[in-house]
Amino acid sequence: MAQIDQLKREFLEHVEIEKGNSLKTVHNYEYYLTRFFEFGKISDSGDITDDKIREFRLFLNRQSGVKVKGQQSATMKKNTQNYHLIALRVFLKYLMKRGITSLPPDRIELAKVKQRSLDIITPTELKRLLDAPDLNTPIGLRDKAILELFFSTGLRLSELCSLNNDLDLSQDDFSVRGKGEKVRVVFISDEAKKAIREYLKSRKDMDEPMFVQASRNKKAGTGNSANGGRLTQRSIERIVKNYAIKAGISKKVTPHGLRHSFATDLLSNGADIRSVQMMLGHANIATTQIYTHVTDAQLRDVHKKFHGKNK
Repeated sequence: MAQIDQLKREFLEHVEIEKGNSLKTVHNYEYYLTRFFEFGKISDSGDITDDKIREFRLFLNRQSGVKVKGQQSATMKKNTQNYHLIALRVFLKYLMKRGITSLPPDRIELAKVKQRSLDIITPTELKRLLDAPDLNTPIGLRDKAILELFFSTGLRLSELCSLNNDLDLSQDDFSVRGKGEKVRVVFISDEAKKAIREYLKSRKDMDEPMFVQASRNKKAGTGNSANGGRLTQRSIERIVKNYAIKAGISKKVTPHGLRHSFATDLLSNGADIRSVQMMLGHANIATTQIYTHVTDAQLRDVHKKFHGKNK
């Protein structure tokens, strides 16, 4: 039997180097595996058994966190429980490929979770959101470019934050490095290109980031930029939220919600799900299938229109 600490270290190196997973994924795997190993007092690969897994699952399911202001937090969500199990299953697959004796990975079944519900804004709400920024101000021009780019490309929040101002706007597409350091091509609309051009024209600096904070703390004449550095993910979340309020949208609107709107728009206009999967950068088509409520609605309309007409 192999010592578990050494195997864990070799596994984490494998998913970082050979599989090319992001450092965040590697750190998450380390956290979930360490939690299980410490709970089950696992010292080598042979210690991982059905009984240990079952005990750990009960432990996770009964986790209620720490008390906050005298109140007990809610039970750990099924999705969070599954993250622990997924990490363990990937680890066991790695052991199996190396011929190391342990529990077969297919013995681990994930907890059933409810299908995700999506807060999709309507086309009318989307138009109000995109029209909300004040184009007479540099900040409004910046925010208009952010909103248009989200809807045009389906970029993740982290991907948009990392953009630099060297995009070739004479082209209709550009490459972006997404999850797991995977590169994909995204497509940019004429509306988004126009918004970006107008925003960059209003910039008074030579800073590298595409989207920067407005800063009043820079001294004129010092050679410093008139901006306060790259916008953070939290800042962009606040920007989207504030414009949703300004547009009178009562639903929760987030950058990820605009990514949902991007996918929904494509599917409702006839795009196939495989193409949408590629544009979103989903490794697994099952992730993209959360948007099939759109095609389901279209099928329902077809059924109503054509079914039983000969009766």
